[in-house]
Amino acid sequence: MREIGIGVIGAGMMGKTHSYAYRNLPLYYPDLPFRARLVGICSAHPANAAKLRADLGYVFATDDYHEILNCPDIDAVSICTPNNRHLEMILAAIQAGKHIYCEKPLVVNAAQADIVLQALDGHPLVNQVVFHLRFYPATLRARQLIDEGRIGRILSFRAAFLHAGSVDPGRRVGWKQEQAAGGGVLLDLGSHVLDLMRWLIGDYHRLLAKTSIVYPLRPGVDGRPVEIKAEDSVLILAQMKNGSLGTLEATKVATGYQDDLRFEIHGDRGALRFSLMDPDWLEFYDNTLPEEPLGGCRGFTRIECVGRYAEPSGGFPSVKSGVGWLRGHVHCLYSFLACIAENKPAAPSFADGAYIQKIMSCAYDSDRLNRWVDCG
Repeated sequence: MREIGIGVIGAGMMGKTHSYAYRNLPLYYPDLPFRARLVGICSAHPANAAKLRADLGYVFATDDYHEILNCPDIDAVSICTPNNRHLEMILAAIQAGKHIYCEKPLVVNAAQADIVLQALDGHPLVNQVVFHLRFYPATLRARQLIDEGRIGRILSFRAAFLHAGSVDPGRRVGWKQEQAAGGGVLLDLGSHVLDLMRWLIGDYHRLLAKTSIVYPLRPGVDGRPVEIKAEDSVLILAQMKNGSLGTLEATKVATGYQDDLRFEIHGDRGALRFSLMDPDWLEFYDNTLPEEPLGGCRGFTRIECVGRYAEPSGGFPSVKSGVGWLRGHVHCLYSFLACIAENKPAAPSFADGAYIQKIMSCAYDSDRLNRWVDCG
């Protein structure tokens, strides 16, 4: 069995998420020809790294990510740091010859994304961006139905990531509210929406975008008011290259919501509907069914996707068990490690991440110029 040595850079929420997925992969996929070995954990806060080392069995903990990259026992690294640190770490990991699993967004702008792709050229390293929303049974089934032509020619769509984390004006500023750190809801949540719709529908042709900062001042770490320059919400009107027109929204001021990614896609033969708050189900409308008499057989049907992954997913948990937020991360990370073991390219790749970075730059340009922007 091949052993893949793992180093994780960042021990916050996403560092814990990646660590959980690496550690528990054998439970979800019991007969894999490879296994992940937790070697190094890095955090700018040494106590956080030390706790994860003790809790999960990492070989060592450090506050210097170069120790992760210089370790010969580490084959692949996860980058789970604030967005403005991604570029330097990706470039260093490429030079160190490590496979890279990077949290979204890839970097903070399109120019940085180009630097990453240029640096990767000539390096046969597996690289993947953590757009984990592609990896739930319901979203995988949505892609399958579209590819099979079940909804026909796509006419329109709407997608939104709705979150209420910034509704409270008294919430203190974290790095995700700091523009210099690569904060803002477009990079944080909008990147997910943009990638998922591109994966399901196709490339973007042009867009019109508007951002909003609801509270220009928020309390900083010391309680003093801090000027906010990173947006709380973004709304995008997009025309795709296949001609369909739709809206994409990302917001952290959606009062009443928790962490809901939802979409509708309408075609001339059918439609799809999904909500991350109800992740076990995909709703499908078959427009080819008869509508007479008395309504015929038409109506949205709930497809019970639950935990029904394709092979090699095993019997834990049962395929009839509901999926949660972590399950999409586990399957996304499995796909990365499988590509390392099989020596093949991963998806979504850094090229996919760079494409979404370009689209987000187009959205910022559209907001600044107050006009439609071509996406190329």
